[in-house]
Amino acid sequence: MKLINKSMLTAIITLSTASVYYAQQVQDTVKTTRSKDIDEVVLIGVADIAKDRKTPVAVSTIKEAQIVEKLGNQEFPEILNSTPSVYATKGGGGFGDSKVIIRGFGQENIAVMVNGMPVNDMENGRVFWSNWAGLSDVTSSMQVQRGLGSSKLAIASVGGTINILTRAADKKQGGIVSLTVGNDDYVKTLFAYNTGKSAKGWSSSFLMSRTAGSTFARGTEFEGYNYYFALGYNKPGSKHDFQFTITGAPQAHNQRSTYSSISNYIKYNSDKDGTPDTRYNADYGYLNGEEYSVRRNYYHKPVMSLNWDWNISSKSKLNTVAYASFGRGAGTGNVGSVGNLSNTTTKNLENFRTAEGILDFDALSAANAASNADRGILIRNASINSHNWFGVISSFNHKVTDHLNFSVGIDTRYYYGYHYQVVSDLLGGTAYRDNANKNLWVPNNNNFLQAGYNYVSNSSKAEANWNPFGGKIDPIENRIGYNNDGEVLWYGGFGQLEYSNDKLSAFVSGAISNQAFQRIDNFIIDGKSLLNGNVAGYATTNSPTSPVNQPTALNPALNTKTGFKNLIGFNVKGGANYNINENHNVFANIGYYEKQPFLNSVYPNNKNFLNPNLTNEKIFGIELGYGFRSGIFNANVNLYRTSWNDRFLRRTNLAGTYIDPSTGLPVATTTAYANISGISEVHQGVEVDVTANVHKMLSFNGMLSMGDYYYKGNADSDLFSETNDPISFTNGSASHSTVYLDKVKVGNAAQFTAGAGFTFKPTDWLSLDGMYRGVKHLYANVNPLNFATEAAGQMGALELPSFGLVDLGITFKVKLRNPKQYFTVRGNVYNVLNKVYIAESNTNTLANLSAQQYADINGASGTAANYALYQAAGNWNGVSQQNQVYFGFGRTWSGTLSFNF
Repeated sequence: MKLINKSMLTAIITLSTASVYYAQQVQDTVKTTRSKDIDEVVLIGVADIAKDRKTPVAVSTIKEAQIVEKLGNQEFPEILNSTPSVYATKGGGGFGDSKVIIRGFGQENIAVMVNGMPVNDMENGRVFWSNWAGLSDVTSSMQVQRGLGSSKLAIASVGGTINILTRAADKKQGGIVSLTVGNDDYVKTLFAYNTGKSAKGWSSSFLMSRTAGSTFARGTEFEGYNYYFALGYNKPGSKHDFQFTITGAPQAHNQRSTYSSISNYIKYNSDKDGTPDTRYNADYGYLNGEEYSVRRNYYHKPVMSLNWDWNISSKSKLNTVAYASFGRGAGTGNVGSVGNLSNTTTKNLENFRTAEGILDFDALSAANAASNADRGILIRNASINSHNWFGVISSFNHKVTDHLNFSVGIDTRYYYGYHYQVVSDLLGGTAYRDNANKNLWVPNNNNFLQAGYNYVSNSSKAEANWNPFGGKIDPIENRIGYNNDGEVLWYGGFGQLEYSNDKLSAFVSGAISNQAFQRIDNFIIDGKSLLNGNVAGYATTNSPTSPVNQPTALNPALNTKTGFKNLIGFNVKGGANYNINENHNVFANIGYYEKQPFLNSVYPNNKNFLNPNLTNEKIFGIELGYGFRSGIFNANVNLYRTSWNDRFLRRTNLAGTYIDPSTGLPVATTTAYANISGISEVHQGVEVDVTANVHKMLSFNGMLSMGDYYYKGNADSDLFSETNDPISFTNGSASHSTVYLDKVKVGNAAQFTAGAGFTFKPTDWLSLDGMYRGVKHLYANVNPLNFATEAAGQMGALELPSFGLVDLGITFKVKLRNPKQYFTVRGNVYNVLNKVYIAESNTNTLANLSAQQYADINGASGTAANYALYQAAGNWNGVSQQNQVYFGFGRTWSGTLSFNF
């Protein structure tokens, strides 16, 4: 209710300032989306945009009108679910926690570009959509190039490229104000204004919005803002065009990060009818009567850029963008335990779970207050992941003849990442004791190094910092857990030769990049800390006669700074499109990538030790396509195959129990991780998408994708705790193991999707639309704990139940006398039939196994006692209830009232 009141006040202010919002946000009616090419009122600059019947790649384009009308209160990537080979989910269900997979490849291996600028994290390739939640407000067009794509940069477009183009400052003069409401107190207010281009060549655009409420999952309150400002200058008759933009989306949101077992979704359903409560969230509870979550994300990643387009002559042009980003924020978790650290009375987080399945933070706070730092308290910590990022991309294009042109350019970047933990909330305690900083340890009389403690009483508020230039970094005395920095230097060059006439267009391109990685660990003792965690020069045991730790070839001493490791990567690709006639065209492309591994592969296990088996990941792709165009019916058919060798994968959020080496006590965790190396994959399939304009009032669209994504050969896995210590789970899962993956299906990616939709527009003021999407052959994510035996590999991955979803929308427009002024009312209902379905599974426990099969698959953990628990858990919809999953959202809705002027 508090969020509603605050948002209503914002709405009143917004509606009273109707002179501020950009024009044309809804004026690009759905009819214009039938055009396949990108409009010219966007910031293209250095972006590589595919053109219909010319660029030989598989591509889908989402126009602004589709985003405005159909997105509603969905996550931004979900708008892509209507395109082939895309599987976008809400992840755990928190605001901005969505993820998108293309052709079976996760978003860390999909190149996400905003106006031609790469936004994938330079250390790990990840994209956090909560940092970009505001992009949906300023996007003029969104293009997905599946496969190797047309980008000339040396980027990680293994699965595809997502080009997001924001509006240029020189859009037509006008504005809009809007108010959106939705399920679970969702409220969004927005206003913007575009000045248009003045006689002297100046133009500007401004947008501001606020979004708040909760998502379908419980315990997910959020509040986010978005701002966008663009300033353009293009003097009439000048050859130079300048566009400056700055945008950011500061936000804070409670999350649902824990994959809960299906049995817990059922157990904690208050209806007690044997069905799962798909809104259940294991990560939240209440503190002093207010919603409180142990998992909270807060971040602000402003991006500012200066685009310079120089038309040197009728044949030559230079496009350059310089950009900078200062990201600040963190995600929270829990660390520590309540009670006497030397005995079994210690309480962890699960000891404070109520009969309803949520967390009792009042009881936790009382327990912390009764304890102290030395006896032990349980706190909420924050894992800081901040950065400073600078880059320049410049591309020179020259037209040699009417049919031949070439492009050359550079791509340079610098990235410095800050990674450490701080106290987010002491939860009733007075201080937290941490011993992670080895520089604080001191030797005793036996020269045995003993833990030195840092007592931290300061806490950091879990709210986004609005400073667009980043602001402060926490002092070292406030840091706990770990404290390391990552530094990445990127130097790249690219070139492309392109031939084009009325019938044939072809290109060949190549790119090369040098990535230099350095890791800096501020908690180890420079030149003395050893790879195994001991320290050189000190006794191995607490004894007067103990030998002294010494570095060896297999256990070397580590330095605080690793120095830069340079890695060369490159790609070469080419393709051709041939227009048979005005209706038919065919195309083909082929390419080879050698992609540098991420930082966590260069220095694995979060240690300052260079991977001795470091190698580039190798990707080979080939694709064939056919297109048909007519006034009524359009169709595309694509065949593709991509092979990927020498892949390194870090699997996070692994659950189990291990023995803490420092206390000898069992620790239950859901945040362990595994490093899996030597992975090979094959991804191949067919895609079809069609549109049919059967009448001026009625159009249809559809898509179909059938894929076959599987692993080729086995891999190796090493298991670690969140604090980077090698661990073995008490159920028998070893610290190092072979992962038997040969022919196992790649998980978390729907290998069959189909969709059909319609738009019915009987008048120019009313339209209705609907979409059905079916998902099949969706497998659980590969969990190394589930593939530790040959029998497990032979049984394969868990296939989740297929499902189909229906979405409906209606648009009603009221025009005023001035054609620039009109009201629009839009309503959306998602998952109209309230389908209950599993969107992701983090485990691969198969259903209906015999005792012998269970023992063969699980090895040492396949005991009779564990099998009895497996049988007792039972199944739900053909899936073992022991599996840890995310259910998709049930029926949700949104409604928007907007005024354009």
